[in-house]
Amino acid sequence: MSKHYQLFIDGKWVDAVSGETFESINPANGEVNGVVAKGGVEDIDLAVKAARKAFESGPWKEMAPSERGRLLYKVAQVLWEKADELAEIESRDNGVPINENKFIAMPAMIDVLEFYAGLANKVQGETLASPSNRFNFTLKEPLGVIGAIVPWNFPLMLSMWKLAPALASGNTIVIKSSELTPISILEMAKIFQDAGMPDGVLNIVPGYGEDAGNALASHPDVDKVAFTGSTTTGKLVMQAASQNLKPVSLELGGKNPNIIFNDAHIENAVNGSMLGIYMAQGQVCASGSRLYVQEGIYNKFMDEFINKAKQIRIGDPLDPSTQMGPQISLPQLERIEQLVAAGREDGANVVLGGERSNTNKDGYFYSPTILEDVTTEMRIAREEIFGPVLSVIRFKDEYDIIQKANDTLYGLTAGVWTENMKRAHKMIRGLKAGTVYVNTMSMLDSVAPFGGMKQSGFGRELGIEAMDMYTQTKHVWMEMSENHLDWYGM
Repeated sequence: MSKHYQLFIDGKWVDAVSGETFESINPANGEVNGVVAKGGVEDIDLAVKAARKAFESGPWKEMAPSERGRLLYKVAQVLWEKADELAEIESRDNGVPINENKFIAMPAMIDVLEFYAGLANKVQGETLASPSNRFNFTLKEPLGVIGAIVPWNFPLMLSMWKLAPALASGNTIVIKSSELTPISILEMAKIFQDAGMPDGVLNIVPGYGEDAGNALASHPDVDKVAFTGSTTTGKLVMQAASQNLKPVSLELGGKNPNIIFNDAHIENAVNGSMLGIYMAQGQVCASGSRLYVQEGIYNKFMDEFINKAKQIRIGDPLDPSTQMGPQISLPQLERIEQLVAAGREDGANVVLGGERSNTNKDGYFYSPTILEDVTTEMRIAREEIFGPVLSVIRFKDEYDIIQKANDTLYGLTAGVWTENMKRAHKMIRGLKAGTVYVNTMSMLDSVAPFGGMKQSGFGRELGIEAMDMYTQTKHVWMEMSENHLDWYGM
């Protein structure tokens, strides 16, 4: 029988007010992973009230920053013990190969929590230069209740990007998890609870965007909204949050250029570019889905790349030998098919894949796909696909590639492969992207800020810089002069 999951609100496991549930489906075989309470508007309101109460009074408010850090670090140690179990749960939910979850997503997720646990007692203001008759200083204070809306591609890792700095700063949080991948986050909540997290500090409400997500983004008692997802949905979140003029951070889509110069180390560039497009079935916002190859090495590079892509092992995400699993859902699979079809109609040449994989008729598998003869005007080169589909474009020189790479609505990441560091620095300056990778692609580090430009969003997650998104500055002016009001004639 399928396991049943409830909402986690105010330290308690509860059914949705409506009593409604939904099924979490394994995208590899169509089987039901679990039956989950479907959070709605009333549930979000209860979660926000619980978070507000925990923020304003009780043990969390009184907890010293060092003690907060120790509690978060305690959770991180249990997460290490449970990492393999959580990786399997997440692979069943999102279809990402078990090795990618076990050796990339889970360690990265826990590393983020450890990083911010260490920053909990380092949130500090400044003493300002002032005349001797006054004392000016600043305080860094938590914002209050954080509303976090997280996606389905890496549920635990991307939840932790928001959860860890928010709690380290002293905030409380309500997380609206995706209806496609709700289970691993609920399992994580149990670990926080068992470690002694005070009631109401962490609340999890799985549900759909149109009701639970909108309710959280527009709730008048939420102090800040943090969202990761598509650019289209990000605009809706921003509109909802604007009703109450609350700050918003948006980590959105990307159509990221990956640029291979003639002097690149070809084997490294092939391997890195493979990871950059086919990891997690291409369902990565930082994926290098636009591959630009300089004319001098185009044929050699593409021969090696295509040959290696043909060897990708598609299959059961729980099999350690699997390199690519299924797409997350049938609608996502169908969108990939539509965009590849549009590429064909526009004149692109499908040299590999371009169709569903026959791995499992009940799963949402799509073959690794490569399109050549792509031009920058084609839909396939302009729209985020979020699938294992690579658009390949030739370029002439540095000037040509800067124009082509920046010809996009997005600006999340970019990759540059060259052994010429002078050229690398020129490209770093010229590319409009929040992260520029040199001789690598799609990497993440807890210490390094991550976020986009243009319609890839704003705000920076990870790194010390992310703490700024979950704190506010209070200025204090202490007047030391007894006669400072005389000027007013008082």
